[in-house]
Amino acid sequence: MRHLKLLSAIALLAMLSACGFALRGPVALPFHSIYIGLPDSSPLGGELKRQIRANGQTQIMAEAKDAEVMLEVLGETRDKQILSLNSQGRVREYNLNYGFRFRVRNAVGKEFLAPVDLQLKRNISFNEAQVLAKEAEEALLYRDMQSDLVQQIMRRLAVVKLDD
Repeated sequence: MRHLKLLSAIALLAMLSACGFALRGPVALPFHSIYIGLPDSSPLGGELKRQIRANGQTQIMAEAKDAEVMLEVLGETRDKQILSLNSQGRVREYNLNYGFRFRVRNAVGKEFLAPVDLQLKRNISFNEAQVLAKEAEEALLYRDMQSDLVQQIMRRLAVVKLDD
């Protein structure tokens, strides 16, 4: 029985390697320095800066004039909309939205990445008897959307074409 499980695991690993499956590694950015137009107190900015630092190839500059490119934030929104009501007219589900709009340009204004709109949505059920638990779940969903947003921003930064 034990040998059968071992053989099954080896066969599964062989099939995964044959299909081209690979874990996502660090994203290579095509520039050496960047200025992030988000305040230090921003959770999104902090996570984005950590991802860029983890890359190890790109420096984050404190001043926009010193950076090769700058990520200019054009808007960041979070909102919650009612998705459905129960038979008594009370909220049953919410739709959480997280929007982020940015562009990439250099210090003199040359645009390398036109304005990009990223919109993330998650649904959350609501129960009046569990208000505190649902608030915690909502905060967790927003953090999850923030992490997803950082990954999407990193992928878009990786495809920026710098004209020499």
